[in-house]
Amino acid sequence: MNQVPSSPPAGPTLARASQSGGLALLDHVLVASFLENIPDCIYFKDRQSRFIAVSASLVRHFGCTDPIEVIGRTDFDFHSAKHAGDAFEDEQRIIRTGTPMLNKLESDTRPDGRTSWLLTSKMPLRDEAGEIIGTFGLSQDVTESRQLEHDLAKAQKNLVEASRFAGMAEVATSVLHNVGNVLNSLNVSASVIATGLRQSKAESLAKLSALLQEHRADLGEFLTQDPKGRLVPEFLASLARHAVDERTHLLGEIASLQQNIDHIKEIVSMQQAYATMVGVVEPLDPATLMEDALRMNAGALVRHDVSVVRDFPFGPPILGEKAKVLQILVNLIRNAKYACDDGGHSEKILTLRIGAPSADSVSLIVEDNGVGIPAENLTRIFAHGFTTRKAGHGFGLHSSANAAREMKGSITAASAGPGLGATFTLTLPAAPPAIPEL
Repeated sequence: MNQVPSSPPAGPTLARASQSGGLALLDHVLVASFLENIPDCIYFKDRQSRFIAVSASLVRHFGCTDPIEVIGRTDFDFHSAKHAGDAFEDEQRIIRTGTPMLNKLESDTRPDGRTSWLLTSKMPLRDEAGEIIGTFGLSQDVTESRQLEHDLAKAQKNLVEASRFAGMAEVATSVLHNVGNVLNSLNVSASVIATGLRQSKAESLAKLSALLQEHRADLGEFLTQDPKGRLVPEFLASLARHAVDERTHLLGEIASLQQNIDHIKEIVSMQQAYATMVGVVEPLDPATLMEDALRMNAGALVRHDVSVVRDFPFGPPILGEKAKVLQILVNLIRNAKYACDDGGHSEKILTLRIGAPSADSVSLIVEDNGVGIPAENLTRIFAHGFTTRKAGHGFGLHSSANAAREMKGSITAASAGPGLGATFTLTLPAAPPAIPEL
């Protein structure tokens, strides 16, 4: 493959046509506003795949500070030879056939060794006669989401390996169930991210380009007099706002994804701690633990329409192992969700409370208005293998009670009877007051 030579043209460069392409000057203010603000990488190229207009985001992506450093050059000046060659072939195929390329996932190794991933769509650029005079495209940087996918796969692999070496089968089963809860949230976030990445803005850009090309000869009059033309600036602003909002939304989902991956790592650490009977006992904030456990069950609670009531008065920290306390709370919240489903009430309510029954203990309380517990089962529900659910395994409450005892605490259950809900109370030692520094 022959590399396309690059030679930056002299003079103003934004949206200026190359002489070989025969392009006229596009409306500077209109296009400049769009290219300056859109977060995704936008670019227009001539038939030799040389940049003739670029967005500010692409300039930054290339490590440049001014469009003049990009205009007139090619991908060979900024990407690896393989990436640039593949891009050149794609663009020449579009020029030959007129067929757009949509949502292609591309990887590129930069000169500093970093690998980046881009989701790219490219279209033919036509003049007023319909002749193809170049290409234009949109690229979204999805490197971070790809890295998160890799981290998730690695965390899942670590979980499988940890499960194989764990010596306590009931703990392994409980941990896997907890990971399943977190994976539900991960799947939701991953689905949202995938949907957002597939929704390219290239089609809207293509329609706008066609409209502007159609009125090239009278662009000024069209933008100021024609009813459709007067809507173009507003449309561009709306498109830019939508792109920014979408990016913000996806970044939020990625942050949630990373937080849930961190929780999986904590659960894996918990199982490893059980296998070795070694754990770190430290002061922990009970309200933070409650919120973390709720977040790990958030997807299921939303799907089952369970309302959550929080009663977290300020109190002393507890003394325990974070992973074990999270395992217990996740189990209790999950069981409360099922109890609410089976209770038949029109409104499902889960209440979380924090109390201090004595000066040296703290209670973490999970209460539901669900199906309730018969009196004869209150002394049996913590036994190994006991369950009243068809799909239950009877390990969750048993392993939770064992974990509470290992932290010098306890779990108790209370219920007024069938249909009247239930209350589970996890009581743990309060952390001693911190010694003030001299």
